Amino acid sequence: MSCLRAALLALTVAFAPVAFSQSFPSKPIRLVCPFPPAGAVDIASRAIAHELTKLLGQPVTVENRPGAGGNLGGEIAARSAPDGYTLFMTTSGIQAINPVLYAKMPFDPNKDLVPVAPLVSLNNVLVLNPSVPAKSVKDVIALAKKDPGKLTYASSGNGTSIHMSGAMFTQLTGVDMLHIPYKGSGPAVTDLLAGQVNMMFDNIPSSLPHIKAGKLHALATTGARRDPALPDLPTIAEAGVPGYESGVWFGLSVPAGTPRDVIARLNAEAVNSAKSPEFIKRMQDLGYNIIPGTAEHMGEMIKAEIARWTPIVKASGAKVD
Repeated sequence: MSCLRAALLALTVAFAPVAFSQSFPSKPIRLVCPFPPAGAVDIASRAIAHELTKLLGQPVTVENRPGAGGNLGGEIAARSAPDGYTLFMTTSGIQAINPVLYAKMPFDPNKDLVPVAPLVSLNNVLVLNPSVPAKSVKDVIALAKKDPGKLTYASSGNGTSIHMSGAMFTQLTGVDMLHIPYKGSGPAVTDLLAGQVNMMFDNIPSSLPHIKAGKLHALATTGARRDPALPDLPTIAEAGVPGYESGVWFGLSVPAGTPRDVIARLNAEAVNSAKSPEFIKRMQDLGYNIIPGTAEHMGEMIKAEIARWTPIVKASGAKVD
């Protein structure tokens, strides 16, 4: 009998992952969003949660846990049970910028979390208050070189993709511009509209209405290719800064140790969700680009972001204790 029990136990262990995968999910799933409601990450989180709920047959509920540039929510997700019932909406900034920016990280985003699927990306756009006498990127460079340190650029905070987009610009062009960090994109754009600061490398969705209304002057976008939301604008690289490429992407991750078959199921449904007509229309109308892919591809994307941003963050001198 002891041999029979041992054989049955071995079979149970061998087939447990398969049984778990077939029954997954059997209860609601939470999606931790590490930024406040109504922001770019939250909008994407709620859109994908809506689609995943339909495909997985269980409620996928967004839980906002903002703080410390995404680190608070990331730590909560990373410390959760690795069973597929906690998802995390990570960003390229959390994966590649935060580990260099923060003197002490409460978790390691590249060890304690593992990729599931990339979802959407956002380019930034160089926008100026109309009072600034510049009609091109080359004009901005010329103004900055004429009066070093006089031109100001706003950001949503130290180390954010908006800040780093400006830092990359100053490093590649050799100009001296004064960085003015704010607590969020909203107040930064408000001061930009009022002329309290000269320019900003803002996320396209938050500046797009002001660009269309003629309240901000857009010169170029920050991606490798022209952005569909502003197709008439050149990229900053096209406009005279070779090698310039900046932006941010969002994707789903889960705690390390989550079963591979569960990750595979989540990836398949996330990709299907990102390809749904409703999701595509909602995201593209707001200026997002749709970039669904495999977990392995997301891993390669993270490596590329680390290589891109580590020297930029270090050279910027930005540091958060």
